[in-house]
Amino acid sequence: MIRKNLFSFLFIIALLAACSGANEDKADQDAAGKENADENSEEIEVDKGLLNVEITLPATFFEDEEDLNKTIADAEKDGIEATKNKDGSLTYKMSKKKHKEMLQEMKTEMVSTIDEMKNGEDYPSIKDITYNDSFSDFTMIVDKEAFENSFDAFATFGLGLSGMYYQLFSGVDPEGYEVKITVEDAATKETIDEVIYPDALEEMEEEEGEGEDQGHAGSHTVG
Repeated sequence: MIRKNLFSFLFIIALLAACSGANEDKADQDAAGKENADENSEEIEVDKGLLNVEITLPATFFEDEEDLNKTIADAEKDGIEATKNKDGSLTYKMSKKKHKEMLQEMKTEMVSTIDEMKNGEDYPSIKDITYNDSFSDFTMIVDKEAFENSFDAFATFGLGLSGMYYQLFSGVDPEGYEVKITVEDAATKETIDEVIYPDALEEMEEEEGEGEDQGHAGSHTVG
């Protein structure tokens, strides 16, 4: 539930931001349709052809049929072909130029968000954030005492999701990608914490499921 809602939200924001400024010529799009994705797949598929790039999102990324239809309509308003597959997944088709623009816009938004995290007022313990070009490795440099006595650890969540998303839409193998976030004490250079995504998401979902199970069990307890 956590991954589905946030991924869907982040993708729509990035997609619309990247495509709002330009309309691609329909002649640049390949007429061949994409085969339906495996109904058991829960991965983003990126197919880079000679002229076009196709990105397939699994059905689990959408809340319901209405959500899926709205996503299609929004994409088509911005000149991106969107096809609903029989298994409920959604395939976007765009020119390589459009795909490059989308990735650049995602990168720009990520850099802006990172700058806000380290320079804004929302995460006062964070002194700096460094990262590599593929957004697969981040180091958060923090004031240890302030960090451990605040909720600033939530910043790793945003970095992890953003990094995962950027890699997947760049075409990184969904079976092998990861984002590592190291939290480092500014004074001693000591590693305070290390978070690996998507492992952290899976752990969160497991904990969420266990909490729901315990809640159901508790509701049957007779006092």
